[in-house]
Amino acid sequence: MGNAVFTPSRQDRVHDPAVKKAQIWRTVVGLVAVTWMLFSYGLASDANAVLDDRFAQIRTTLITLAVTFPIAVVVFIAAARPPNRRLFLRRAVKPAVALITLIVTLAAPRLATGMGYVTEDTDWTAAPWRVVLLFAIGAFSLWYIPFGLYGIVQSLVHVFRTADLHDTVPPLLATLLVWEVAIFDVFQGAYGGAPLGVRLAFILGAPLSVTAVAMWELQRLRTRHGITVRGALLR
Repeated sequence: MGNAVFTPSRQDRVHDPAVKKAQIWRTVVGLVAVTWMLFSYGLASDANAVLDDRFAQIRTTLITLAVTFPIAVVVFIAAARPPNRRLFLRRAVKPAVALITLIVTLAAPRLATGMGYVTEDTDWTAAPWRVVLLFAIGAFSLWYIPFGLYGIVQSLVHVFRTADLHDTVPPLLATLLVWEVAIFDVFQGAYGGAPLGVRLAFILGAPLSVTAVAMWELQRLRTRHGITVRGALLR
């Protein structure tokens, strides 16, 4: 089910193994580097703190993308000439579904606890229906947790399957998004316990590396496959 929701499926999409490897390595290196920094400079006391910090940043990224995505898509579609405008509008449905699905998936546990259905003090043996609910939650979690984690990874690699819109959209949107997140990190004082040089390296490292990969990807699409942004927009 995760592939059906989060993986691009457009039949005429470019399949370039080199681009896919670069996207995967960019994601892996970024996550490993940030985790190393959190432990090395005492910004995280344990693994749970690292996970909390990463999920907090993922939530920020999702909120940013939830605002950026429709604006970027509208601008992209508006910049295109007919008949591609209508074509791109139809193609935008699947990326939008992927984004909404992941937001709902990550928000569900917080919504359940926030509304008081489940708390740390819940007495699961107070009533028979609560015992049944406990087993139901456990069974659901066996599917829910892998689905959520898989969705996060696939969304980072494929930029919410925006290749279904057009092959040039993922590198463009990834570049825009990562610079927005970097700006948020600056104003929020991210990595405050690290030396200034390290903070700058990690705040700027992600957007610079993602931008470099994106520019390389766009160049490869142009030189190897004849696909350009101007061509997509019929300009």
